[in-house]
Amino acid sequence: MSPDQNPQMMKPLTAANKLGIYLPAAPETFRNSPLSRADLEALRTDPPEWLTELRRTGPFPRDITARKLGVSHSGLARAEVSDALTADEITALLADPPEWLLRERANYAEVRKETERIQTKEAERRAATNRPAKNRG
Repeated sequence: MSPDQNPQMMKPLTAANKLGIYLPAAPETFRNSPLSRADLEALRTDPPEWLTELRRTGPFPRDITARKLGVSHSGLARAEVSDALTADEITALLADPPEWLLRERANYAEVRKETERIQTKEAERRAATNRPAKNRG
C-alpha cells in the first residue's frame, strides 16, 4: 500500500470478534471508534490492561462461552442462555452442572463423534479412489 492511501478501517464489532472479546464489555472508546489493521495488531501484540482483564474474566462472547462449557451455540440457545457469561459464572456452572448442561454436553460429544466418523470414512474413500489401478498384464 502506498503511503498516501488511507488504511483499511474495521468496525468495533469486527475488531472485538477478531480479539475474542464481548463488545459491550469493552471500554467506550473502543466501542465507538473504528480501528485500523495496525491498531488491531498493536492490541494483539501489546494488549492494554482492560483487554487482558476482559480476556481473563469476561464476560465472554457466545462462541467462547460455548467452547468453555463444551456445548454448541445451539445448545446455549436451547438452554436460553442469552447473556454473556463471566469466568466465575462458567466455573460455577461447570462445578455444579445443571441438567441442561449435562444434556447439551452429551449431545455435543455425540455430534463431534459422528462428525469425526464421517470425516474418517470420507478420507478412506478418497484414499481408495486415489490408489493407482493394478496392472493386469
